[in-house]
Amino acid sequence: MALILRNMLNRETSTEYLAGMVKKLYLGQKLRRLREQKAMTQASLARLLEISTSYLNQIEGNQRPVTLHILLRLCTLFNLDPASFAEDEEARLVADLREVMSDPLFTGPLSGTVELRNVAAASPSLVKRLLTLHQAYHKLRERVDGISGDLSEPRAELEALAPGGNLPYEEARDYFHYCNNYVEELDLAAERLVASRGMTIGDIQPDLARHLRERHDVQIEIQDSVGDQGAMRRFDRTGRVLYISPQLQGASRTFQLACQIALLDYGEMIDQLVAAGNFTTADARSICRVGLANYFAGALVMPYGPFLAAARAVRHDIEILSTRFGASFEQACHRLSTLQRPGARGIPFYFVRVDRAGNITKRHSATRFQFARFGGACPLWNVHEAFAHPGKILVQLARMPDGIEYLSIARTVHKPGGGYLRPTRHFAVGLGCEAAYASELVYSAGIDTRDASAAVNIGVNCRICERTDCHQRAFPPIGVTLSVDESKRSFVPYEFTFPTLAPLG
Repeated sequence: MALILRNMLNRETSTEYLAGMVKKLYLGQKLRRLREQKAMTQASLARLLEISTSYLNQIEGNQRPVTLHILLRLCTLFNLDPASFAEDEEARLVADLREVMSDPLFTGPLSGTVELRNVAAASPSLVKRLLTLHQAYHKLRERVDGISGDLSEPRAELEALAPGGNLPYEEARDYFHYCNNYVEELDLAAERLVASRGMTIGDIQPDLARHLRERHDVQIEIQDSVGDQGAMRRFDRTGRVLYISPQLQGASRTFQLACQIALLDYGEMIDQLVAAGNFTTADARSICRVGLANYFAGALVMPYGPFLAAARAVRHDIEILSTRFGASFEQACHRLSTLQRPGARGIPFYFVRVDRAGNITKRHSATRFQFARFGGACPLWNVHEAFAHPGKILVQLARMPDGIEYLSIARTVHKPGGGYLRPTRHFAVGLGCEAAYASELVYSAGIDTRDASAAVNIGVNCRICERTDCHQRAFPPIGVTLSVDESKRSFVPYEFTFPTLAPLG
């Protein structure tokens, strides 16, 4: 649906074609929230839309779908991006809610997707509160399970939890998750700075150093910062010296200079964004502040307009983009996942980074792709296989349990320690988008997205995956009835059935 709505912005797309594609688009809850935000009555909005009040009442009650004419008129009247009405906006809430409701804490049959979607559309703020409450329960249960004879150990971890039950880094991660990994204020500020200072895209490091020297009287020294060999970057405010570790080369050094500019030039803007995030702990606010500085750095090195144009021109070839903008492979992947500016949206991508143990160390998504909040990720996902093929880009057409297919790429990256006793860190990064966009990616070469048998069936994680024929399953999903037959051994590790819903009435 997001692809269809995005095409509305394309003048070459015929109205007749769109009218044939946009069918049964029920946006009642979203339309009602928009009307209430504008402090309008149904009668006043109906007059603007040139429809009857009873018709609008039926639309808001999801008894009638929104027509193409009404949708386009809404966007014109309120200066809205048509993609803002896409069902993708609440898909991440539905995915998170589905995982939460699969917890054994909630007894009885699992809620269906339609029911969850209705709840998320009707009251997104209430759903977020439920997610926060469940996270608090989950984290506290983990701490209780881990309590041993020494009660002082878990106490420190408990004190680190936010009042809502999240660890600080989880609070910051959710901030970016629910803003669709796009921060417009910082993106626009980065573009303006590049233009006003005449910075050279692709070879921006000398310009960043010049800006720090001329604007802030900051000198750059490439050396371990006063014996602190664990610091990539350290700023001495008193001496006005920015120490950059000699271990950093090329793109990494450029990125650290851009981060320092974010904190010096746009610290107040970042503080305002953090304040609007309503974080519950000082640690969460600090982590988010660093995350926003990193976001600005990526936007400065890869300015939105030029980067989006280049991505489309080279069909999102990440290696070409990395070279053209003087960025690393990981930085270019991350930047692609942020291109969600209203009126100039790129392809919605997810971005993830995992370590050898399968721990997700970074995750951002502008797609409906669901990441597991608890437990491990699906072992059939190509991001895990990347470690077996260092430096090689792996391409996978993957199908999630909801039937949505994704074109996914994965490749290893490494971060040198800089010495024999400083081990190299290895990660795998993954980038993917819905298969509907596959033709716009160079990585779709040789892949027939119309062939259903070409897709690999993957899931979120085993505890909520409904697939009954997965040979790689580590344990059965929550809420099922196991079928144990000691006289037979199946290739599938667990055989099970889902409980049937009781008839109504």
